[in-house]
Amino acid sequence: MSVSTPAAAEAEAEAKPEKARAGQGSGPPGPRNPPGPSYMLGLDVGSSVIRCHVYDRATRICGSSSQKVEVIYPQNGWVEIDPEVLWSQFIAVIKEAVQAAGIQMDQIVGLGISTQRATFITWNKKTGNHFHNFISWQDLRATALVKSWNNSFLLKLIQSSTKILHFFTRSKRLLGASLYTFTTQQVCLRLAWILQNLNEVQKAAAEENCCFGTIDTWLLYKLTKGSEYATDFSNASTTGIFDPYQMCWSGILTSLLSIPITMLPPVKDTSHNFGSVDKEILGASIPIVALVADQQAAMFGECCFQRGDVKLTMGTGTFLDINTGTNLQQTVGGFYPLIGWKIGPEVVCLAECNAADTGTAIKWAQNLNLFTEADETEKMAKSLTDSEGVCFVPSFSGLQVPLNDPCACASFMGLKSSTNKFHLVRAILESIAFRNKQLYEMMQKEIDIPVTRVRADGGVCKNSFVMQMTSDLINEKIDRPVQIEMSCLGAAFLAGLAVGFWTDKEELKKLRETERVFEPQRKWKEYEPSMENWVKAVKRSMNWYSKI
Repeated sequence: MSVSTPAAAEAEAEAKPEKARAGQGSGPPGPRNPPGPSYMLGLDVGSSVIRCHVYDRATRICGSSSQKVEVIYPQNGWVEIDPEVLWSQFIAVIKEAVQAAGIQMDQIVGLGISTQRATFITWNKKTGNHFHNFISWQDLRATALVKSWNNSFLLKLIQSSTKILHFFTRSKRLLGASLYTFTTQQVCLRLAWILQNLNEVQKAAAEENCCFGTIDTWLLYKLTKGSEYATDFSNASTTGIFDPYQMCWSGILTSLLSIPITMLPPVKDTSHNFGSVDKEILGASIPIVALVADQQAAMFGECCFQRGDVKLTMGTGTFLDINTGTNLQQTVGGFYPLIGWKIGPEVVCLAECNAADTGTAIKWAQNLNLFTEADETEKMAKSLTDSEGVCFVPSFSGLQVPLNDPCACASFMGLKSSTNKFHLVRAILESIAFRNKQLYEMMQKEIDIPVTRVRADGGVCKNSFVMQMTSDLINEKIDRPVQIEMSCLGAAFLAGLAVGFWTDKEELKKLRETERVFEPQRKWKEYEPSMENWVKAVKRSMNWYSKI
């Protein structure tokens, strides 16, 4: 657990939100007139950490708290989170952050919640009791289902028929359908697995007594003591059962996978009045005015509002997102279209790809006592001219695009008798930069949008070795902000806009601060031999496990 001391920051003026009935699901909540300065809460339930920041109008962090997400591994490939533990931690970090800021709970004029995506739970609609733990986006229990569906005659028939129809109609929706494949990271087949294997859930769903929710939906339900049940467009678009072209749950996919559409929540705007926290929980009825998926929140926090803006998040995993404006981009290689956010009539689209193991690889090395603190790794890597031919494959959760192999194994290759922990650490950091290069190259190849700027965030972006090597490899300037935990800030920004705490995006752009801009220093040719060696190691790690 980590709690920061309060900053002696005063808000410049009181928030003046428009009047509306809180909890009615439309418009901003009514004015609260808190005593003294007003503040905004930004929360992020990430894959590794639950974090809460208290922001003033200048986006200064006046108080913060964080707790480590307690992940459960009940079987090989299964990844879960205990919902009761998560709920206790979530409430604790709010209380601790507000206390650290030295303010009262009723001075909070709104809160925004960012959450890891595609991690879900189901619960009894009548009792509110959950049927199982959260099934994490990293969970691989549906691997066999994914393979079966992707190789099925039915899916191939759908792909080929929609491809023919696209040829005649040029419909982007049909193009998307022709390229559609299932992955373990999507909710859809993990939810199908739950419905097939847990009779209690299957029975409740058949009786329309089952609620499905990603973490945002479940937290909203808990915070309002069951009076509100919803998700937002950014979270819905990551599930694999949402049609971003029609902006609704996909009737075709839910029917295909035997998922009752009645168990899915209503989908609302990202910046929206979702209701208020029940007063008994925090001692004040705080408006919940933003729900947003973590990567989309980071994109918003980075102020990547322009078409062509790119965000590189290096946290638990690496996520590369590009703002595609109002158009969804479907590609062959693995970039998937997402709804970035919806605010009133404005809908911003993103294209994204990811690598699952970034911070997890560094944490694993730390657990092996290769170093004590993560910030030591930069100096360790820089103390060597190279890794002496040692390669690391970051594949604890399989390999994502462009290789898409859930059965790949994590591995070190090229070990020698002279290899020491410094070589191992450098190889791990190099593997992160090499994966960044792979993702960026694929984006350049498949997304026909000129890049306007590249901005980085996430805990791993503090590592200047990784940042500089990535800048060299992609031959682009990379902007690292002062505040690297952008999901919290993005959630707060979206919430603040909903209640008038901040005026508009132009004001937000002025508030974002750059800490350092990394510029290319070495040519790609200098890295080419070592990356070719690393690619060879990656290929040899593929298809290692016959079954997950």
